[in-house]
Amino acid sequence: MLKNKRCLIVAAHPDDEVLGCGAVAARLSGQGAEVYSLILGEGVTSRDSKRDTEKRNGQINNLKKQVKEANNILGIKDVILHDFPDNRFDQTALLDIVKVIEKVKHDLRPNIIFTHYKNDLNIDHRITYDAVITATRPMPEESVNEIYCFEVLSSTEWNYPLTFSPNVFFDVTDTIDIKEKALDIYLSELKAFPHPRSQEGVRLNARSWGMKCGLEYAEAFSLVRMVNKFL
Repeated sequence: MLKNKRCLIVAAHPDDEVLGCGAVAARLSGQGAEVYSLILGEGVTSRDSKRDTEKRNGQINNLKKQVKEANNILGIKDVILHDFPDNRFDQTALLDIVKVIEKVKHDLRPNIIFTHYKNDLNIDHRITYDAVITATRPMPEESVNEIYCFEVLSSTEWNYPLTFSPNVFFDVTDTIDIKEKALDIYLSELKAFPHPRSQEGVRLNARSWGMKCGLEYAEAFSLVRMVNKFL
């Protein structure tokens, strides 16, 4: 059923794709689906008070290498990298971001998109969601039939009092270890437990979602839209 599916992960920053749906990506690719990642932002320059790509050029290039390695572990077929300013998507015209997504979508013709939750704390995550929804308007020729939002620990759950309310759960018992291996590549982005963006935090979160839906480990998603053309 999945071998002819084509999935696209649209993430704001390097490591969001692994944190958000890394175990599901590994499971889907392992079952025959084609899975691609689009990373919109460079993920580094917000660490300065003023954006300085020359100062951070070495870190940006190193992070790009990590993206490729981490996604290869997950079985991602290809990664498309863009360079929108880290944590400054609100200083970029939404249309510019939409156009990047539309171009990738036109080239790949995905059936399924995984992206950020609309009520995330991080501004880049929220804008990524808006851009995805704009780029996938349900026109007659639209290839995308399913859109799922994922959580990113240390961002989604911190937007009090708004909460992540998933309604779709994927069994990732067999691929949670692959997700951890991919996260290991992003060592500079991980924190020590009890920070939620730690290896232990990620595994505990997957175990918690699994417990809530009768599985050992699960990744949770909010279904935005499904157009079923097969019944």
